[in-house]
Amino acid sequence: MTSGYYKLLDRVDSPRDLKRLSPEELRAYCDELRHYIIEQCSVNPGHLASSLGAVELAAALHYVFNTPDDKIVWDVGHQTYAHKIITGRREAFRTKRQLGGISGFPRMAESEYDAFGGGHASVSISAAFGMAKAAELRGEKRQVVAVIGDGSMTGGLAFEGLNNAGASKQTNLLVILNDNHMAIDQATGALKNYLLKISTSVHYNRFKQRLWGILSHTPRLLRLCQKAGNAVKQGLLNKSNLFESLNFRYFGPVDGHNLKELVRTLRALHDIEGPKLLHVMTVKGKGYLPAESDQSVWHAPGCFNPDTGERIRSKGSAARYQDVFGETLLELARQDARVVGVTPAMPSGCSMNILLREMPDRCFDVGIAEGHAVTFSAGLAAAGMVPFCNIYSTFMQRAYDNVIHDVAIQDLPVVLCLDRGGLVGEDGVTHHGVFDMAAFGAVPGLTIAAPRNERELRNLMYTALQAGHPFMIRYPRGCGEGVAWRGEPFEMLPVGRGERLRNGGTLALVTIGTTAGAAARAAERAAAAGVEVAHYDLRYVKPLDESLLDEVGRRFRKVITVEDGCIRGGVGEAVAAYFNTHGCDTQVRMLGIGDAWVEHGTPLQLQALCGFDEEAIFRAILEMR
Repeated sequence: MTSGYYKLLDRVDSPRDLKRLSPEELRAYCDELRHYIIEQCSVNPGHLASSLGAVELAAALHYVFNTPDDKIVWDVGHQTYAHKIITGRREAFRTKRQLGGISGFPRMAESEYDAFGGGHASVSISAAFGMAKAAELRGEKRQVVAVIGDGSMTGGLAFEGLNNAGASKQTNLLVILNDNHMAIDQATGALKNYLLKISTSVHYNRFKQRLWGILSHTPRLLRLCQKAGNAVKQGLLNKSNLFESLNFRYFGPVDGHNLKELVRTLRALHDIEGPKLLHVMTVKGKGYLPAESDQSVWHAPGCFNPDTGERIRSKGSAARYQDVFGETLLELARQDARVVGVTPAMPSGCSMNILLREMPDRCFDVGIAEGHAVTFSAGLAAAGMVPFCNIYSTFMQRAYDNVIHDVAIQDLPVVLCLDRGGLVGEDGVTHHGVFDMAAFGAVPGLTIAAPRNERELRNLMYTALQAGHPFMIRYPRGCGEGVAWRGEPFEMLPVGRGERLRNGGTLALVTIGTTAGAAARAAERAAAAGVEVAHYDLRYVKPLDESLLDEVGRRFRKVITVEDGCIRGGVGEAVAAYFNTHGCDTQVRMLGIGDAWVEHGTPLQLQALCGFDEEAIFRAILEMR
């Protein structure tokens, strides 16, 4: 599409400009906005389907409310592309998720219209309630809106926020439940069925359509409905409404793609005080047939041809680590009836869908509920199963207490698989899995391993199955090293034992996880330059291989540690502490992620920025020789 296609899009640089559009122009603007998102995401990938489903909702919110004085808090942020473009970032949108460009998620530091940062699920209601309560305390007349998806609503934090906000009857808070029956994958759980029952109630919807047609023109009836609404709706639905039982006035469901209805409803709700919830029905991927037809794949499809919908596959023959996990899990489950899989709404993202397809009764998608996923796994383990609980590293942060209290203290054989360990790339600061080794390294009785390639991941999963104790495996996003692994016989990897990969002179590299690949290449370059360095891979974060470290401390005066995680409290510090306590006269230089937030970019760009890519390791070798 050419810039000439956009007649209205180029006229809107702020919500103020948006408000100048007529209702007919607003509809046409949304069409252009949707086309622009598709066009840009086809060459610069991102979270497409979610944002396509929220185009009309974002436009209606900024059309009705006085942003940025009124606050809109977007949950997660997958659905915020339209919001970003409306709020003055149309040209900057071309740079989203790129190094030096704008974030793919809401960021307070990026725009005054981003009322609260996003990236993790279920936070919007709690944050918005805090803002609404602050406005109330300060005597400010301000509208605060939380936009949350039905997937995020399954998170416990969402219900904690609803419970607390519902008890504050005078606090002006609007929660918009954006219901598309999807998280990343198909929504699961009892809440999905409950929302479906509400949205498909024939009597209620017929009543709702008539009611809103009258209310929008009759303020006195609006006030009457406020008082009688709970009783009316309870009678129509034959049972108490969940949200109304939490003291939220419930409105809806409304068609989230009907701009006229959305604008009319939001204007009516604008004048209703207290906590209220608007149930909006949307279609993930709306307006782009490929995305509507396969919503899970098009959640984040990568590059594609916008005209044909053909996805452009990235080059590379090596398997993705997530697929190594998924295929190996199925293989282990075939061999051992105790093996089950657990994931919080990520079956396709972590490739547990491979197990789900063949053994649906032994695979559990528990919804966006990381703490529950871990404790549910603990319950399975206490009853004789061996659960492989797969959670992205950044989201496992939310289940830290569950790992300690429910798994580690009780010494239960739960295998915690942390996908997306390290710098994940374009999703940026909220999604990097950089704290896992440091955070969980302090937990007694927890074995922590980090494979350096695909075969090691496969064998570590096999080792964890036999361990009989809490076991954590962290591995990165993306493709492996290209080593053979499918069909290879399983091998036990002794717990707490690493491996010497290369002999050398007076300098040694000590690596953990997939940093071994860059270190090996740097060592080869150093050898070509006349500098021979040894290379040891720890394999285990905890327990450390003391015999390996004894050898390194005895033979080498200079050591470089490399890790794809935070240095503070990380593996490098643990190695240095070991040398210190055992009287080794060893100088340690630690490469990894410093005490600073790392923004978005490609993984290679970020590794270079943080100083532990191949080039940085090579420079460190030459400087320490």
